[in-house]
Amino acid sequence: MPLKSLKAREDDLSSPTKQLEFLNNGIFKDGELPRFKDKIAETNQLPLKPKKLEILQLNLGYMCNQICSHCHVDAGPDRQEIMTVETMHQCLEVIKNTGAHTLDLTGGAPEMNPNFRWFVEEASKAGIKDFIVRSNLSIILANKKYHDLPEFFRKHNVHVISSLPFYKKEKTDKQRGSGVFDKSIKALQMLNQVGYAQQGTGLKLDLVYNPSGAFLPTNQEAMERDFKTALKKDFDIDFNSLFAITNLPISRFLEFLIASENYEDYMYALVEAYNPAAVENVMCTNTISISWDGWLYDCDFNQMLDLKVNSKVKHISNYNENLLNDREILISQHCYGCTAGAGSSCQGTVA
Repeated sequence: MPLKSLKAREDDLSSPTKQLEFLNNGIFKDGELPRFKDKIAETNQLPLKPKKLEILQLNLGYMCNQICSHCHVDAGPDRQEIMTVETMHQCLEVIKNTGAHTLDLTGGAPEMNPNFRWFVEEASKAGIKDFIVRSNLSIILANKKYHDLPEFFRKHNVHVISSLPFYKKEKTDKQRGSGVFDKSIKALQMLNQVGYAQQGTGLKLDLVYNPSGAFLPTNQEAMERDFKTALKKDFDIDFNSLFAITNLPISRFLEFLIASENYEDYMYALVEAYNPAAVENVMCTNTISISWDGWLYDCDFNQMLDLKVNSKVKHISNYNENLLNDREILISQHCYGCTAGAGSSCQGTVA
């Protein structure tokens, strides 16, 4: 487990430019593996263009109470980047006028933004169909001021999507830190107690699985059955759906791949599992990702590589949905992670 973020360690991989240089060289530069743009060109899917905008994903800040080994955001307690009230006001104006039906709040731990509750209260008035908060669960137990989050989420009919690497303690704590599993289980029980994933309440609680090593997730439906059986039997926990998300080779997961000498094998696995059918529904085609400082990206992963949208409109302050819908989506080798096998997005498999 890393003790600090890449940024705090001043690691070369804390630089998006250095990450892109690494991804564009080596086995891709010498032609050993095809670049992603060449791969999708084979099936006439280049350039990749957006479809109807459905999801606005807002990153409220990179601060987090955990330092997970796979984190593509490089989040942690030492990260100070936080969305300001000014940027939140700009986002609220967009939310009120967007054609998107889903608002997706993420981080870091979005709950650690000091204006999180105010923003949720204001955003919930906009009439968005699906209002998501992505919680790492352990934040609910991290401090007394967060203990009432389950009730707060219920009050505003928030759809909670929570990370849980596995239904066993050892794998979860290995990826997320000692004691995280027990806190996560307690948090899930607290969410169940206020009505989440309970029949007739309409309160949705979904889980997210990320592989703990240099391998791709297995069948999402089978994993969901295993998670539901184990969590119900061992802890009397209910949840709605499980999303299996492939780890993308960026940030701290890229660091892990390089340090464990698994990078080339992992990239081979992604390329060999490439599925052109998954390209049709990758999240960048129906999502706009907004960073803590208001810049616009095709997806959360492009945000971490600082690949701003290919449009005249690049910031929330001059947001124009029509212009954004006419852009070409920026791609690089990390995109293989979203198109391997059944595909991968923030809402799970796509093909």
